[in-house]
Amino acid sequence: MYEIIREGEAIIRIKKADKISKQMDVFYNPVMKLNRDISILLLNTIDSRNMQIALPLAGSGIRGIRFLKELGNGKIKSISFNDYSAKAVEAIISNLILNKISKFTITNMPNNGKTLKNFNNNSINNKKNNIIINNEDANWFLLNSSGFNYIDIDPFGSSNFMLDSAIKRISRNGILAVTNTDTAALTGTYPKACIRKYWSAPKRDYMMHETGLRILIRKIQLVGMQYEKALFPIFSYFRDHYFRVFFQCVKGKKLCDEIAAGHGMFNNSGPLWLGDLWDSKLVNRMYSTLIKNPTSKKILKINSLKNSKGIFGELGNQRFPVSQKSKGFLRMPKNSKNFFSTIKNKRIMSNNQNYKGLLKFLKTIKDESKINAVGFYDMSNIAKKRKLGTVMKKEDIIKKIKKKGFKAANTHFSGTGIRSDIPDNKLMALL
Repeated sequence: MYEIIREGEAIIRIKKADKISKQMDVFYNPVMKLNRDISILLLNTIDSRNMQIALPLAGSGIRGIRFLKELGNGKIKSISFNDYSAKAVEAIISNLILNKISKFTITNMPNNGKTLKNFNNNSINNKKNNIIINNEDANWFLLNSSGFNYIDIDPFGSSNFMLDSAIKRISRNGILAVTNTDTAALTGTYPKACIRKYWSAPKRDYMMHETGLRILIRKIQLVGMQYEKALFPIFSYFRDHYFRVFFQCVKGKKLCDEIAAGHGMFNNSGPLWLGDLWDSKLVNRMYSTLIKNPTSKKILKINSLKNSKGIFGELGNQRFPVSQKSKGFLRMPKNSKNFFSTIKNKRIMSNNQNYKGLLKFLKTIKDESKINAVGFYDMSNIAKKRKLGTVMKKEDIIKKIKKKGFKAANTHFSGTGIRSDIPDNKLMALL
């Protein structure tokens, strides 16, 4: 059974899976849509142009296709899709063509070139193309390259196995984006695994997600320091089942020494990164881009158009054929006017929901990024430890803290948490 997924400006045809796992023929995780939304927003916000982008674990190709369709003019000089799976490479080619992107180069043919027999390859393997498709081991793909301005590592599980090659090939002032779904180790469920993998002791408490993120950042920075590359987090967060960090890579021994000086212990855990998790100016610009630019809402559209046995797709009561021979090309129904009207209405509803969700999430990070504090206060934890019968609303506590001349904001790490620079004793006095 296949389904047509519309995410942002991209359309992909993917085999439906009962469970998201690395055993999938072609990996696609709809939960990571916000991950991709934020990547696009960040890349559209920064000043970088003519970027050489690498996607070592491209899967279905959804991230790269969205980059091609949604990043601003002049942002991309070249983009390289790579996946070790021949089926994934076939899916990438099919999905590129489905999105009317037909000019690309395949550097090595999966299945001894048999894949191309399924496609009209008039534009394939033109050396002038800036879209490159590779069928290699992810590390081998990176090490065989001359380097990239942007590398996105988005594995299933730990990112450890790719850190060395990615850091070697990230350029000066380039951006390394790392996703890590190995949350159980980093948040203290398996402390011994965290010590083995991330060279740090975690702590399972109300701050475990911030602690885990800071442990991950330090581990990646240590790998970078071996090559005199200082990796500064410019945007990082925890969401759903994963950690995500965007690093800017700056070359220099002294800067690496600064990074090392920012490592230490906190809350009986660590060593971990004690520096900033965000570039507050960048976060402000991202928020402004999202709230002021109407076209930024385009990145938030998503529709799932399911089909039965790969023969039909459907949206509500509207059905349209998906030809098996054409590898997922859409053939519009006779009542296409009603069909597109239905799609438009569904897009608007979904667009608004996703826009509001990302806007709220980004505002929370924007507010907490202005506060120079490691860790946060959790009102539920304080009430339990202090045996407080009632605790005032979190919003009222934040107002009282600000009246005392301190900074305070919600934190995205916890719904009951407050990030603030107020000392413990003064906060307790307020409560």
